[in-house]
Amino acid sequence: MNVVPDTSAVVDGRVSERVADGTYESVTVFVPEAVVGELESQANDGLESGWDGLSELKRLADHADDETIELRYVGERASGDARSNAHEGDVDALIRDLAADHDATLLSSDVVQAEVARAKGLDVEYVEPVARGVVDDLPIRDFFTDETMSVHLKTGTVPKAKRGQLGEMRYVEAGDEETSEEQMSEWANSIVDLARQSSEGFIELSDDGMDIVQFRNYRIAVARPPFADGIEVTAVRPIAKTTLDDYEFADELRERFEERKRGVLISGSPGAGKSTFAQAVAEFLNDSDYAVKTMEKPRDLQVGPEITQYGALGGEMENTADSLLLVRPDYTIYDEVRKTNDFEVFSDMRMAGVGMVGVVHASRAIDALQRLVGRVELGMIPQIVDTVVYIEAGEVHTVYDVTTEVKVPAGLTAEDLARPVIQVSNFETGRPEYEIYTFNRQVVTVPLDEEGGEAESETGVGRIAKKEIEREIRSVAHGHVDVTLNGDDEAVVYVTEGDIGTVIGKGGGRIADIENRLGIDIDVRTHDDKPGGSGPDPSGGASENGRGEGQVGTERGTTVAPEITSRHVVIDVDDGVGETVEVRADGEYLFTATVGRGGEVQVSRGSAIAEELEDAIDRNRTVTVVPAR
Repeated sequence: MNVVPDTSAVVDGRVSERVADGTYESVTVFVPEAVVGELESQANDGLESGWDGLSELKRLADHADDETIELRYVGERASGDARSNAHEGDVDALIRDLAADHDATLLSSDVVQAEVARAKGLDVEYVEPVARGVVDDLPIRDFFTDETMSVHLKTGTVPKAKRGQLGEMRYVEAGDEETSEEQMSEWANSIVDLARQSSEGFIELSDDGMDIVQFRNYRIAVARPPFADGIEVTAVRPIAKTTLDDYEFADELRERFEERKRGVLISGSPGAGKSTFAQAVAEFLNDSDYAVKTMEKPRDLQVGPEITQYGALGGEMENTADSLLLVRPDYTIYDEVRKTNDFEVFSDMRMAGVGMVGVVHASRAIDALQRLVGRVELGMIPQIVDTVVYIEAGEVHTVYDVTTEVKVPAGLTAEDLARPVIQVSNFETGRPEYEIYTFNRQVVTVPLDEEGGEAESETGVGRIAKKEIEREIRSVAHGHVDVTLNGDDEAVVYVTEGDIGTVIGKGGGRIADIENRLGIDIDVRTHDDKPGGSGPDPSGGASENGRGEGQVGTERGTTVAPEITSRHVVIDVDDGVGETVEVRADGEYLFTATVGRGGEVQVSRGSAIAEELEDAIDRNRTVTVVPAR
């Protein structure tokens, strides 16, 4: 008798079992190399099935040594593509072909494989698969007490758990002895098998070295090498079931949700109770006759059966969103909004008219809103999110109302600086606490004081303005730059003596441009003029209003005589080929250029730079060349 076992029969140990009970006596067992390759791949991935299958092959080798059976390895190993497409039947097809070639009985615990083989006229022996490691309840259930939120198990460590009330959790030991690798492996396998076979559980994610299991109200992460340095099981469950009435501002929040569909971010640190509040909101909306769905990865919100919980369709939340738009929910709970892709999906659904409630990790209420900055257009934020709820220690700590208004930002005074400003107001007091707007091409978040003005804070307008002034001045200056703010709309810039002319520009044009961009009056001085310095430079710095003649003082450079040709204004430089130089007229900066191979600086006539240079020549101003620093 000839027998060809497939992978399922080898993993379940069905061949050696039949040899031991005498069913297979003096048989020839043809083991496909495709089966060996698949088992090896599974073992390398840390799957128990791979190791079980290899153990069966060793038992068959022992039987062959005892001459109980004849053992042969036949066929070719499946390619990597075939193994990766095993669920599509590529490996099974190779095994069936070998059974036909050797006129053998196909032994299988795979019902689909057996039926396909019978349809092709093969002799098939089907045996029920072994229920390996299946238990009726969670094997780590005993570690949970009424106050246990999570259990943490790892090979070679004492079991630990987080226990207590929300906001008062303690990370304590939950056992006396270190767990062995055998015990951890048994728990891990039992949990995964339980999720696969129980109607109360499912596997949310399964990848090399990591399984995410949802069983009843437990979310369990099972990590194995090589992803982790040891087998680790982390089980989390909610310890509180709340309603909206259990929270502060319950009446106000109810009115806000019922007034119209909104975009809400529920924020807080890990373990603060965000998801617990989110499920309370979901239950309230459902009881208020809204069609409510959830988008979760993993699906662990504890909501009623009327609220359908959706995962990532095809591994992508965009696909879930596309499907939900066909379902047409009134509100969708998104748990959790973390990556850029999540924020984009949240925004798209909100702009499509769906009420959205997103769960976001954030250490402050304003941080939740800032996570949208850069991911969506700034002006769209109030249309996407109009409410931020911050949860701390299981309680509603802060609620923000998000609106937009065209105004002059707090801390600025010039009317021409009016722009769209996002105002973040305290829901309880109605007082604005933050403003978000674009300042010199950057998005800034400015805290406000109790009167709605700029708060005394390093994150206020002052710090941003100082930073922007420094950036603008350093883009043209070569030496050290210091900035001192004098009120909301005045600043003093201290630069080296040689940079005075460069910073001010011809006729004060460059500094005027910077002032116009920033909306701040800037007085340019030398470092010697700075209080506490050595006093004003004797050679003369800028005038008090920053519009001095810009004389360079001791750094006067080399005097040159530019030559005007039909196409260029040419400046001869004795040496310094390839170096960068500044061209000045009576010490006033005109432009920066690179000395060409012929030791010349050439400026095309008709350009703005050439016109400035020709004007200086016509006025008999002294033209000098100074090495740029």
